[in-house]
Amino acid sequence: MSKGVLPGQTGVDDASGWVTLQRVIFPEHSEMDTAPLYVDMGTAAGMPAPSEQEARRQGRRPVRLSSQAREAHAEDFTGRCSTRVRPGERVSFGSYFNAFAAGYWRKWTTLSKVRLSVSTRGEGTIVVFRSNAKGALLQQKSIPVTGDQTSVVDLDLLPFGDGGWYWFDLVAGRGELFLESAEWQAPGPAPERATVTLEITTLNKTSYCLNNLRLLADHPECLEQVTEVLIVDQGTDKLVEATGFDEVASRLEDKLRIIEQSNLGGSGGFSRGMFEACENGSDYVLLMDDDVVIEPESITRLLTFAAYCRKPTLVGGHMFDLHHRTALHTLGEIVNPHRIQPDQPYGEMELGHDFLTSNLRQTPWMHRRVDVDYNGWWMCLIPTSVIREIGLALPIFIKWDDVEFGLRAKAKGYQTVSLPGAAVWHISWGDKDDLVGWQAYFHNRNRLMVALLYSPFARGGRALVGALFADIKHTLSMQYATSQGRVWAMQDLLKGPRELHGTLSTTLPRIRTMLASHSDTVYKSDPEAFPTAQKEQSLGGSAAVSSRPSLKMMLPWGLKTLRKQLFTDVSDRDRAVPQTRIAHQDNKWWTVSQFDSAIVTNADGTGASWYVRDPRLAKSLLMNAVGSLAQIVRNWDDLAARYKAALPELTSRESWAKTFAEHTISDTREKSSQAVGERA
Repeated sequence: MSKGVLPGQTGVDDASGWVTLQRVIFPEHSEMDTAPLYVDMGTAAGMPAPSEQEARRQGRRPVRLSSQAREAHAEDFTGRCSTRVRPGERVSFGSYFNAFAAGYWRKWTTLSKVRLSVSTRGEGTIVVFRSNAKGALLQQKSIPVTGDQTSVVDLDLLPFGDGGWYWFDLVAGRGELFLESAEWQAPGPAPERATVTLEITTLNKTSYCLNNLRLLADHPECLEQVTEVLIVDQGTDKLVEATGFDEVASRLEDKLRIIEQSNLGGSGGFSRGMFEACENGSDYVLLMDDDVVIEPESITRLLTFAAYCRKPTLVGGHMFDLHHRTALHTLGEIVNPHRIQPDQPYGEMELGHDFLTSNLRQTPWMHRRVDVDYNGWWMCLIPTSVIREIGLALPIFIKWDDVEFGLRAKAKGYQTVSLPGAAVWHISWGDKDDLVGWQAYFHNRNRLMVALLYSPFARGGRALVGALFADIKHTLSMQYATSQGRVWAMQDLLKGPRELHGTLSTTLPRIRTMLASHSDTVYKSDPEAFPTAQKEQSLGGSAAVSSRPSLKMMLPWGLKTLRKQLFTDVSDRDRAVPQTRIAHQDNKWWTVSQFDSAIVTNADGTGASWYVRDPRLAKSLLMNAVGSLAQIVRNWDDLAARYKAALPELTSRESWAKTFAEHTISDTREKSSQAVGERA
């Protein structure tokens, strides 16, 4: 470890003049399910096998297995930065958290070279590797070690124009080989130390918040540059009243601040974090979701990378699946300009890539640098200088606020980087009913608003066509509450931007009232709450799951299904007794649309709702959706001009300050100042 530098802190080794960029780290013993993200015991060829290439040509997802020589053992991790390699064995640090993403540092920072410094004890070999953007693996240097030894290797960043990584392996000799510490370093002097406000927006997720506050308290080295840890609590289950809060608050001392305000959604909570970071003079704000588990080292890595960027840059962390901890949700996202939908930059990328079944060294597409349009606000570092110039989040409550901000920053010349090696664990979208229920309104309105603001195509390209198809699919699926919310979204979009701030706290209650009147969004957790489905009373016992119609059959199949849904009555028996029960993974529009009534399980498996076909309501919803879309088409240019003209005021600190003043309930900083004044 660099002399005179705290663990995790960016500083200069007084003896060598080298600055710590990234430490090699290991998981806690209680987190061994994440070990493949830190160390790699398997082998790797580095290029896809012919069978994989053939699978890709055929449009199939290839199956790859890294050869796991053995599993990592908790007892081998002797500290946060140290480990043991057993006699005769090999451990690779070509892993997500410990390899060095050279392609990103080459592209976005001022560095042209780095140094690997490895301190070992015992007999063995250090083998240094690099990859290119195609995933080919190249050995750089082999260093025999013995006794207590610190080995350094200077490495050039020039060959990494399109991507590639550096890493090293440790090979033990006849005895044990201990890694005491390892760092990726840069030549000094160190950049000027920056400050950051770490902000978490929460809504009734007290257990997650307390867990992350404990993680931060357990890793004080990651808080060296943190001005304050700000929790914006917008829920009814107050964090300050939770069991265990006082204990963790005492450990964080005066760094912890709680602001309680009305539920203004994610955009209101995160904007509060941006606003307060500007007010307290922080150089950055680090926005984080509440329902995540963080890797604390990520905080230091984001700040360090940002400090070396050529100009102010938004730096985001990746998202791993909280229920499948070795699966990376995505390596980076762009907005598809034709459809105005999140998309992957490259076709070969895989959502939910599992490092347990295919390690970094064995997965060529992960070596190509991924340039993005935005980073999700599950973890995103934003310079306050950028906020002061372009404003805070758009007041749209939830969904697309992070996308819009990234696009707005990009339009002003500020890039977003999704940085490998910095991440949180978060529930993936596949485990949420993310596009139905109350969220459907915000998805539809905000997506179309982003299209009005940023689409390079006349009338938004295919954005409106996509919206129409979504309306049809939800209506055919008997998701009438969702369809109603989507119609409201378009109607409110047509009203223009003036009332966005004023409706932040009123839209969701209005939607929830509407949802309660539709059976498809009323969930019951008791399996016996519904009548036994007709299919369950017969042989077979479960729904026949339909396959998706082929493109050739889509038109005749769609017309037949639409005719049934809109013009065929539902029998009294099917209204009184559901025809079938459908599991969430089978809840596809081409399956659900074939029934007149069904019990459908929700995404997290905690309950189910009863879908019942209603031809009259379906016709009304589709007519309203088509009519609203037609109005948007006719008024597209005028609407786009109005939203663009209003954007600076809507996102200004002054506008948000008025909203916060109206909706703030309490602020522990103000309470503390008031108490001091009273004692004086």
